[in-house]
Amino acid sequence: MDVIGFWTRSWTSDDRTAVRKLLAPDVEVEWNLDTPVDDEELMQVQHRIAAFADSVTVAGETLADDGATLVYDLVAPFGTARMVEFLAVDGGRITEVRQVYDVTLLDRYFPGLYDA
Repeated sequence: MDVIGFWTRSWTSDDRTAVRKLLAPDVEVEWNLDTPVDDEELMQVQHRIAAFADSVTVAGETLADDGATLVYDLVAPFGTARMVEFLAVDGGRITEVRQVYDVTLLDRYFPGLYDA
């Protein structure tokens, strides 16, 4: 199974059931937003991005046997923000998610995204 491709298609199409199946039960999640994060908060923010964005596309990717680095363009009605995601995969499940957002543009084009 193409875990990375399935992950990307699942969260960008707002398929939370598929996202949940891909995450390992003890998944480690980190990001550079001002709020604490766990897998539930990760899924909520991904849901809000997928629901609000005009599109979410992979602008670049580096794949390895045990994970990937993905660069996303998050296109909102008034501009585009960028996010970089580092994923670790083991046994067909995602065990680590690290996200780095362009917080300045995220706050400008997705206001209140992680306040809720």
